[in-house]
Amino acid sequence: MTALLSIRHLTTGFVLGGRLIPAVNDVSFDIEPGETLGLVGESGSGKSVSALSILRLVQPPGRITAGSIVFRGRDLLTLSDAEMRRVRGAEISLIFQEPMTALNPVFTVGDQIAEALLVHGRASRAAARRRAIELLQTVKLPDPERRARDYPHQLSGGMRQRVLIAIALACQPALLIADEPTTALDVTIQAEILDLLREMKARFHLSLLLITHDLGVVAETADRVAVMYAGRIVEEAPVREIFRAPTHPYTRGLLASIPGLTPGTRLRAIEGTVPDLGALPKGCAFGPRCPDHFDLCDTEPPPFYEAGIDQRARCYLYRSKTEDR
Repeated sequence: MTALLSIRHLTTGFVLGGRLIPAVNDVSFDIEPGETLGLVGESGSGKSVSALSILRLVQPPGRITAGSIVFRGRDLLTLSDAEMRRVRGAEISLIFQEPMTALNPVFTVGDQIAEALLVHGRASRAAARRRAIELLQTVKLPDPERRARDYPHQLSGGMRQRVLIAIALACQPALLIADEPTTALDVTIQAEILDLLREMKARFHLSLLLITHDLGVVAETADRVAVMYAGRIVEEAPVREIFRAPTHPYTRGLLASIPGLTPGTRLRAIEGTVPDLGALPKGCAFGPRCPDHFDLCDTEPPPFYEAGIDQRARCYLYRSKTEDR
């Protein structure tokens, strides 16, 4: 099967103090048609910058410095600005983290959904208004005709998130990027939004890139998982393998730190702190915090090694296993 999205060696950095600091460093992954890929990591690991890079929305002083982003056979990094505008929202849509800041406070939500259709020439103004109400009904917003006339401040956080999903679905894109779509919501509403995303993915035959720091969300939603640390993907595997047999020490640490896995035991934390992206260790970025650290880890960043069936990790622990195959 040909990948819908294929990213190779993507590097995106920010110029600070005359130096280019990589926030996304040599990142590669694929998303197949109809697949959900969970991109997991701590705050500052590079997840959101990866999403913005795909849509070429990284703002100065940030810039993409290397790699390719091939979507439906076209490298998005080679497209003109006008061609890229036709891709955003129509073929690839992004649901932002914070719905209150993502929505325009001076326009009704119905007008904002209709605008997505009008910008891409998908409907006349009258048809776009009708379609906006239909989309609000699709994302299960109560009383969609009345809500279409509301402004964002008149809606709850969960309702605003549904409006963002309606905007993202307006042009029926092939790929939906959801950047921490449940972060600002309470637990009950989080579950409803995740159910809605799964339902919309099946209904519209979408591929989904789900960006989150919540492993519980990944367990419920994703088909495959890519784990990020300090700007790099350190492990990639099917979701069942990540939870059954995590291979990278960082992934194991993340899973061990989930509260309630072993009742009666103290909460386990990963020792140390995330390194400064401007002063990464010479070798493995996780090396100073790693319980399995040894001398080779200090030489240079490890490449990917095969660590299991359809499972790979940037960890020297698996070097000999790969070489033996």
